[in-house]
Amino acid sequence: MEDTIFLLMKVKIKTSYQSIHDAIAELQTETEYTIGSTENVQIIETQ
Repeated sequence: MEDTIFLLMKVKIKTSYQSIHDAIAELQTETEYTIGSTENVQIIETQ
């Protein structure tokens, strides 16, 4: 079976930015994440 799921991540941060929006923008553009396959679930693509 192939399907699409959406994962929600909870991330606790500490930042020197005055605006949380600036911190979020930096994380969205500069952070890399890895979601690996398991024995029974193969990751096909992430966005």
